[in-house]
Amino acid sequence: MALLSSTCLTLADWASRRGPDGGIDDIVNLLSQTNEILLDMLWKEGNLPTGNKTTVRRGLPAATWRMLYGGVPRSKSTTAQITDTCGMLEAYALVDKDLARLEGDSAAYRLSEDMAFIEGMNQQMARTLFYGNEQADLGAFTGLAPRYNTLQTAKAASAVNVMNGGGTGSTNTSIWLCCWGPTNGFGIFPKGSAAGLQVNDVTTDAPVLDENGNPFQALQTHYKWDCGLTVRDWRYFGRIANIDVSTLTGTSAPNLIALMTALTYKMPTMPRTATNIQTATMANGGAPLSFGKPAFYVNRTIATALSLQAMNKTNVLLSLQEWDGMPTLMFRGIPIRVCDAIMNTEAAVV
Repeated sequence: MALLSSTCLTLADWASRRGPDGGIDDIVNLLSQTNEILLDMLWKEGNLPTGNKTTVRRGLPAATWRMLYGGVPRSKSTTAQITDTCGMLEAYALVDKDLARLEGDSAAYRLSEDMAFIEGMNQQMARTLFYGNEQADLGAFTGLAPRYNTLQTAKAASAVNVMNGGGTGSTNTSIWLCCWGPTNGFGIFPKGSAAGLQVNDVTTDAPVLDENGNPFQALQTHYKWDCGLTVRDWRYFGRIANIDVSTLTGTSAPNLIALMTALTYKMPTMPRTATNIQTATMANGGAPLSFGKPAFYVNRTIATALSLQAMNKTNVLLSLQEWDGMPTLMFRGIPIRVCDAIMNTEAAVV
């Protein structure tokens, strides 16, 4: 029963979840994380059953300074198509029916396990958004890091938006700037499917087989999240890589403010401050500009360093403001969001 005890709830698990009154105790989830990118990113149904195909313009038609009695060469634009695939993130929770009968409120007992599965899937989704690579894991989708994984423009055009924080070892982290929008980039789900995490009770009288192939009756919950990521315009996403977390203070510390400022100017049309947003909108005849929804994403190490810098009143670029009804650290009017999925052990990007 070693296999079942590691993947299914046992009597010991049942006993360990009892409160002093004999009911299901409130479980403190010490493994919970904050990944605010899951709250920010836009979602859109893909145009393929397996993902989304995007057509991008790769070249503009050439114009000619014509002379009298001279002709004009014909020209055309060039395009390319990029396909982003979705992954199928799934899990099953299993509890023996006789074990469930020991609990007067079996629904509450199963809910305590549901919360753990939902947290686990959220964390895995967030990790994949940053580090997923379908070349290494065929079942996953490709996240941001493999798309922005070099400083050399000869290897990838997106290298223009990858900045070097100076770290060379394996104690690095990154700051991401994402501008979510329908023409920039968004999360996708397969055509004809449902968006978001699906939680379904598997209602069947068919028995479940143990590791020896013997049947038993069990209650099952199926968790399913079909999702992916498409970056339609790589210019609206950027990365400050190679930030050595062991040198965030002192004379050798990277100038995060300068790097973040430079990264905002990598975005083609995005206003840099709240004032500029208003000015640009007025210049557009009062119509809001469709530059997307920008946000910086950092882990707690970088968020702490930036928050300490925000306490310096001479630092006017960092400030605490209200955003979506919550006090949020802002940089040039762009919210800084915390994502525990961003690691402090990234290898150097070269």
